[in-house]
Amino acid sequence: MNFSVSSCHYELAPAAPSWDIDQVVAGLRQAREAWRQGQQRTQEFGGRELPSREVLQEIMTSLRGALFPMRLGPADLRQESEDFYVGHTLDAALNALHTQVRLELRHAARQEPVGGTTIELQAVSIVRDFARSLPDVRRLLDTDVAAAFRNDPAARSVDEVLLCYPGVIALIHHRLAHRLHALGTPLVARVIAELAHSETGIDIHPGAQIGAGFFIDHGTGVVIGETAILGANVRIYQAVTLGAKRFESDENGNLHKGRARHPIVEDDVVIYAGATVLGRITIGAGSTIGGNVWLTRSVPAGSNVTQANSQHELLNHGAGI
Repeated sequence: MNFSVSSCHYELAPAAPSWDIDQVVAGLRQAREAWRQGQQRTQEFGGRELPSREVLQEIMTSLRGALFPMRLGPADLRQESEDFYVGHTLDAALNALHTQVRLELRHAARQEPVGGTTIELQAVSIVRDFARSLPDVRRLLDTDVAAAFRNDPAARSVDEVLLCYPGVIALIHHRLAHRLHALGTPLVARVIAELAHSETGIDIHPGAQIGAGFFIDHGTGVVIGETAILGANVRIYQAVTLGAKRFESDENGNLHKGRARHPIVEDDVVIYAGATVLGRITIGAGSTIGGNVWLTRSVPAGSNVTQANSQHELLNHGAGI
């Protein structure tokens, strides 16, 4: 058999593309340095400066399992080993949380230097107090789960509520985040809240105060602001906003932080889908706020506010035109 070299065709593999990595790395370094100089930041402690979103996600998965081991814990868990699992899981989660809390405290101290020993003692104290609050958090969450079962005719069991309802997952995160916020770690708390926001579409600021028996039905698009106060047995539906009406600023245009600017919702209030409630107003106990209502005024206890009567009042006062 004869082979002709001229009849063979060879394709050379294309050269590996060049991404100019060295140049990109140098440009990113310059951008980081410019940002740090603009923010007057220095790398005082070495290593990572801020808490890790990924680590906090793992911590929350563990805490969810420790709070509800036979529902949100491992699939092969048996009730006779429940306490062992809870203890082992909590030990690992709290040690990891201690590291994240310490990172936040160190970062907060960059403007006002604090000794490492002081930060360590503070971090230990915060995590210990947080751990001691977990039984109360569990009892409070039990009221939320019961409220969801009681108020949703589609719910067949409390187990279904706990396993399936995004509002319950959001509340587990919020109850834990709110505790950490109160103990002095607002950044760790905010990350925990935003993890729930990403998972459920429900945005609850960890500073918001929420009473027992809270039920969020469906949940997507719910927003509850930092200074909102909700009483017991409040029920809200999807796309409800409890927000701020205006943002006050100083003479230089800088926003005032932390001022009370979100609604107070008293006990046994129902707020239906799409309602927007803005400003430091009070919704009296037992009131019902209808779907798609835009509300910027306080209403007394037992009120029934619909879109029609809300619009009538706005037009009568010359607004909304």
